[in-house]
Amino acid sequence: MFRDKSILVACKPYGVLSEADGHKPNMPSLLQDELGVDTIYPVHRLDRTTRGVMVYALNEEAARRLSAMIQQGKVEKTYLAVVEGVPEEARGEYTDLLYFDRRKNKSYVVKRERKGVKQARLQYEVLQTIEHEGQRLSLLKIQLLTGRTHQIRVQFASRKMPLVGDRRYGSHIPADHIQLCAARLSFSHPVTGEEMRFSYDPTDEFFRLFKP
Repeated sequence: MFRDKSILVACKPYGVLSEADGHKPNMPSLLQDELGVDTIYPVHRLDRTTRGVMVYALNEEAARRLSAMIQQGKVEKTYLAVVEGVPEEARGEYTDLLYFDRRKNKSYVVKRERKGVKQARLQYEVLQTIEHEGQRLSLLKIQLLTGRTHQIRVQFASRKMPLVGDRRYGSHIPADHIQLCAARLSFSHPVTGEEMRFSYDPTDEFFRLFKP
């Protein structure tokens, strides 16, 4: 999608890890093999079950600067999701306390702070709502304000709006993949300062239902 001496922007497919992990399919290894790059520096992550735009650094200085920008909230990440049901408000913000159980590989919304519990915040906007086989589905635009494991999936599922295809969090609608995509990525180039904007348009079955 984009490459220069400092950064590499690519679309991560479903089923591929965003960071290196042994012999499992992962983006750094795939990019190194395809592009002949010696070292890839991950600076953020996507769940294996999520497809979409990612940026990687190609040297330590770019990695340090991008990581700092992410920590400071200067990298804007926008997602598209198809959920079962319709939010009460056309746009809004959800704030929850999440606990991630590593043994079960699942996150939970909890009521009080304790060890391992982190605050999760996101903003959403309903782009479109349709009827599909007797079920109301909504296409949402989501901006993460924090980056917690399975955050989007569990925050909507806890409100009885699981992402379509997400059986782990209660979806009853079969789909080849969880209907979640990292669709937009915006940030300042870590070296030149140029404003960088990248996008990906999902083509999954349920996303296509919303196409005009």
